[in-house]
Amino acid sequence: MSEVPLTLKYTKEHEWVAATESATKIRMGITDFAQGALGDIVYVQLPNVGDLVVEGTVCGEIESTKSVSELYAPVSGKVLSVNAALAANPEILNSDPYGAGWIADVEVSGECIGLISAQEYVQLTA
Repeated sequence: MSEVPLTLKYTKEHEWVAATESATKIRMGITDFAQGALGDIVYVQLPNVGDLVVEGTVCGEIESTKSVSELYAPVSGKVLSVNAALAANPEILNSDPYGAGWIADVEVSGECIGLISAQEYVQLTA
């Protein structure tokens, strides 16, 4: 069974969102379920710092030995930073998707309407 931290919010596209100390900034990544389904991750195309992302639209790509999967923005806003370590070591997403494998920090603009709770995500992936 995949790990699903209760403190995070999720999307139906298998991204997670963590609140930060700032009320308008979030950290995002892919879920343990997603990395398990992808298999060995070999490449990550991150959004660019400064990009404006729109909730539910493609903002990057994750390539594994099995397939290529699009990365969807879980919120709308401006990309403040990205996890540059993933460029050299994309396999971090396999070993630590909720920690060192974070993807980007985003300054949120507007409501986050597509996020679901950990309990709802567990039901979705059951």
